[in-house]
Amino acid sequence: MNRLSAPPSFQSFSMSSRLPTISLTTWKVHAQAQRYHKEGCEIIIIGHVGHEEIEGTMGSVPGPVHVIVTPEDARSLQVKDPEKLAYVTQTTLSVDDTKDVIAVLRTRFPNIKGPDTKDICYASQNRQNAVRESSKQVDLLLVVGVRNSSNSNRLREVSTQCGTTAYLIRDETEIQTDWLHNVRKIGITAGTSAPEVLIQRVITHLEGLGVETVRSMNGVEEKITFSLPEQLANE
Repeated sequence: MNRLSAPPSFQSFSMSSRLPTISLTTWKVHAQAQRYHKEGCEIIIIGHVGHEEIEGTMGSVPGPVHVIVTPEDARSLQVKDPEKLAYVTQTTLSVDDTKDVIAVLRTRFPNIKGPDTKDICYASQNRQNAVRESSKQVDLLLVVGVRNSSNSNRLREVSTQCGTTAYLIRDETEIQTDWLHNVRKIGITAGTSAPEVLIQRVITHLEGLGVETVRSMNGVEEKITFSLPEQLANE
């Protein structure tokens, strides 16, 4: 099951069907939302409607929740009790993606509860920072990721906002040669879940199209690691 989803309804189904399951979900966000709910708080989720993680988190909390993603959403939000509120965030959003929304919430609802900023996905933030820097140096940016990846789409948006054309591609087969006309330098980045092998395949494909030099940018070294679930670690 995807690491971002798996609401309790799926877990109940798997147990009743006696299906073996391995939990790879963002249990920490689920636990935060459940804890706030038990404390009597109305829950606000900062994230994209329809995203797997949002669906999973909504399914983990009994009762209605609010899903918002922009400062405008936060300004127009109607709640039952302004003194009993809490928010959680989609883990694949960066600090930049959430800070303005959180600022509006804290201005409107000074007593709102929320997680520590260290729970925000710094892998997403690091990539966005790298895209802003590389956009000054390249003519085209290729983002390796799937269409429903919010952080991959955000990387493409950041590049476009910086004035550099960007395309989101699943792999090297989606590169169109007409994109490369009059392009001297190409940047490549990837969503947080994209495997390294796909990036290497894109590089190899571009070399086959005539790219002569490939170099890596210096960036923030990410040292966070995640342990395998017990069922896999014991294999």
